[in-house]
Amino acid sequence: MTTADAILVLLWAGLTAYALFGGADFGAGFWDLVRGGRRNDAIGSLIEDTIGPVWEANHVWLIFALVVVWTAFPRVFAAVASTLYIPLTAVAIGVILRGSAFAFRKSVREPRLERWFGLLFGLSSIITPFFLGAIAGAIASGRVPPGNAAGDPIASWLNPTSVLGGTLAVGICAYLAAVYLTSDARRAGDPGLADAFRGRALAMGVAVGVVAMLGIVVLGGDAPTLYDGLVSRALPLVILSAVAGLGSLGLLYRRRFGAARLSAALAVGGVMWGWAVAQYPNLLVGSLTIGQASAAEATMVALLASLLVGAILVVPSMAALFLLSQRPRP
Repeated sequence: MTTADAILVLLWAGLTAYALFGGADFGAGFWDLVRGGRRNDAIGSLIEDTIGPVWEANHVWLIFALVVVWTAFPRVFAAVASTLYIPLTAVAIGVILRGSAFAFRKSVREPRLERWFGLLFGLSSIITPFFLGAIAGAIASGRVPPGNAAGDPIASWLNPTSVLGGTLAVGICAYLAAVYLTSDARRAGDPGLADAFRGRALAMGVAVGVVAMLGIVVLGGDAPTLYDGLVSRALPLVILSAVAGLGSLGLLYRRRFGAARLSAALAVGGVMWGWAVAQYPNLLVGSLTIGQASAAEATMVALLASLLVGAILVVPSMAALFLLSQRPRP
């Protein structure tokens, strides 16, 4: 394994963490929007209590990924930032609006303002993962060529693969949130609320599965490089993701909510790593491989050392935060 490969593994681990934890936060916003954006009821209180301690910390993984790509693979960073500036701007605006709305809704007392901030929180929780998925689709379908603004600023992210990626991102986030919230509701001593999210999780899980199966057809025609990788070297991970996804639905049906959380996380992790393996060694499909896009070796070695030290310092702290947030509240 080269230094660049090791950095890429750590980068993808960070992106996977963002998908599992940040994605669940976005999904909670989706369910908050569906129920009308109010906060003074059982669902709203559960969502706020669950994501309140961790929602800011989850964005650490996104910042981590941006800094690593910028440092280790500057040609990729330049190409993506200059071609996909529209969806990237939408993501940035979504993150800012979502955080502001979530904070302000907790402090206002006027019902009208509370509803407006709730609506903004929910909409930005859908917009942000959709455009993140669209960015992934643009890269995976080979629509981001190297160079400064060398790709089409519209067609690069407004295409079948990007729409599929955005739709799957929103659905996966909503599914993860519903699965996680079933366990949180049970821990809070509200079995009725746990069953309410169980129904949401089962419905969204089936919907995501249908979209994923239809997406195979989309990828076959619009992103052949990714499709070929998924049905060959990444096939074991694709199968693992499918089995884990079906398993999580079965566990939800049997009300084994804690095990369902782990199975759902494994299913999403399988999707993330399946994509990585299918696209390897390309960073920009059809244009740049890892070796071609990497920074100087001295930079890569220094970055890898920094990442390993940072992991020793940050990962235990993040784990402690999540474990504390999962403790029953008095």
